[in-house]
Amino acid sequence: MQYQSQAVAKPYFIAAIALFTGQILFGLIMGLQYVVGDFLFPEIPFNVARMVHTNLLIVWLLFGFMGATYYLIPEESETELFSPRLAIITFWVFLAAGVATILGYLAVPYATLAKFTGNDLLMTMGREFLEQPLPTKVGIVIVVLSFIFNVLMTMLKGRKTAISLVLVLGLVGLAVFFLFSFYNPHNLVKDKYYWWWVVHLWVEGVWELILGAILAFVLIKVTGVDREVVEKWLYVIITMTLITGIIGTGHHYYWIGAPAYWQVWGSVFSALEPIPFFMLTIFAFNMVNKRRREHPNQAAILWALGTGVMSFLGAGVWGFLHTLAPVNYYTHGTQLTAAHGHMAFYGAYAMVVLTIISYAMPILRGRAANSNKAQVVEMWSFWLMTVAMVFITLFLTAAGVLQTWLQRISTTPMSFMATQDSVAIFYWMREGAGVVFLIGLIVYISSFFIKGETKAK
Repeated sequence: MQYQSQAVAKPYFIAAIALFTGQILFGLIMGLQYVVGDFLFPEIPFNVARMVHTNLLIVWLLFGFMGATYYLIPEESETELFSPRLAIITFWVFLAAGVATILGYLAVPYATLAKFTGNDLLMTMGREFLEQPLPTKVGIVIVVLSFIFNVLMTMLKGRKTAISLVLVLGLVGLAVFFLFSFYNPHNLVKDKYYWWWVVHLWVEGVWELILGAILAFVLIKVTGVDREVVEKWLYVIITMTLITGIIGTGHHYYWIGAPAYWQVWGSVFSALEPIPFFMLTIFAFNMVNKRRREHPNQAAILWALGTGVMSFLGAGVWGFLHTLAPVNYYTHGTQLTAAHGHMAFYGAYAMVVLTIISYAMPILRGRAANSNKAQVVEMWSFWLMTVAMVFITLFLTAAGVLQTWLQRISTTPMSFMATQDSVAIFYWMREGAGVVFLIGLIVYISSFFIKGETKAK
């Protein structure tokens, strides 16, 4: 560890993994409720399980992004963090707010939670992914502003690199677009229009900048390739991301009452969105092939390569499958969307957080890399989780194709619930793959506790 203040990243990474585990458990509960409707009812209704599953996803990824930033910014800036104490304070505030919110979801009816958290004063609750009570949203803004202030002050007193600038641009964008979660117009078209400014412009916009910066940082460290080469790739990827991702928001405007020209603009630009992910894959493999040294942390290299491949497949290929307006007319809101969402989030964001954790955690514990035995176990976890996610995606894709046919194309269309019964076999298989994913995550966590001869710094 080059700078002592990098140690503040460690609790962020630990919290991220703990919340990741919670997300997977609630995913399994929800997956089982697809086929056993009254499972854990009324203690954990389906809508609550889904809300906890998706909210935990967002929160653990944010913890991962913040931990990654606190780890890499001191090295990129060649100076200690501006305020390690502020970083620890914001960690506990964010963790307390997150845990209190999840407990609130589980302990009281959602309407009661809204009543006692000031939703009457400023209505922000009740929208998918943005269900958080008003105090939680305000807390997120305060935490993120404090976090960005800490990062910017660190950068101002040190070196500025392309990686740190791209990362901060992504983080500032993350903060700015989250402000639209406070805007909840009565007009449903406007509501959905601006709701996507948070949801889409996060995951298909500014989050991709964060993804690119973290991956570039790790690749420089594990390959020894010249920074200039990595930064040129990063500039091109980020440019393509912004060109395709911002106007590509239009593929969400097809059927919400927005002008019809979005069907053309959305189709054209979102069809181009796989390009930056394909470039990300080429980038990762190219850097590893050109490496100037054999880094002892082979597990981190595997995660980095996996991020490129899986993000291209999940966000690129599976996104393209149903992004064109004539296709989306039939597939909108089916299990094809769920298939795309699962692999895209895992490939692009979960894996890049696991990449930086795999690289940084051994260093935070005083060594360059874990023992060979621990790395072998970690690589097993990589394959278990990744292969399980591939099968989850394939089963949901099969369910989505059959659902589209039975419910929307057939000359004798079936009702939604009758269709769900017809695709139940795929939900069972998805649940089985989810159990394998959980086993992979347990194996991953266990790798942190495996001893052996570690690699020296």
